[in-house]
Amino acid sequence: MRSNAAPPSTVRRTIGGLCAALIVGVLGSATILVAPSTSQAAESTLGSAAAQSGRYFGTAIASGRLGDSAYTTIANREFNMVTPENEMKIDATEPQQGRFDFTAGDRVHNWAVQNGKKVRGHTLAWHSQQPTWMQNLSGSALRQAMINHINGVMGHYKGKIAQWDVVNEAFADGSSGARRDSNLQRTGNDWIEVAFRT
Repeated sequence: MRSNAAPPSTVRRTIGGLCAALIVGVLGSATILVAPSTSQAAESTLGSAAAQSGRYFGTAIASGRLGDSAYTTIANREFNMVTPENEMKIDATEPQQGRFDFTAGDRVHNWAVQNGKKVRGHTLAWHSQQPTWMQNLSGSALRQAMINHINGVMGHYKGKIAQWDVVNEAFADGSSGARRDSNLQRTGNDWIEVAFRT
């Protein structure tokens, strides 16, 4: 007699997919860098499944949600990499030119480290979420402000961050493959290289 039941590997993939969908719904976003092969044994968490092949399973964490026990319980159990949601972006880390504030970014970083997670920094150079002072700059003044910002943030987090998103969304939406028309792009075509070298 034949059974109509799905094979165990299909059941594991389905349960894993449902678990990922639930976590994304609760936490808001997730970064999936690996899908374990069906030949691997099922793992109890998404992070441990990714770790089997030397990869990670990460999520964005909002510092304002770190007091929510359901949020932190799921984040702590399922993920082995954390990215601050907005806390390390330009407007959060340098709200006034030359005056840095790492309070919210440090809160996410410290929670992650205390819970055995690696941290991915996000982001150093971006056309969006710039503070007003930066939006009002152009040309060489904006280029120098970008360099100073990167140096300030990198100096604060030196040796503490596993990976960085150095430049975010430099290319236009759609299929053109063109550079995005942004204030950073208008400082010169080499702005991306300058950001990475800095």
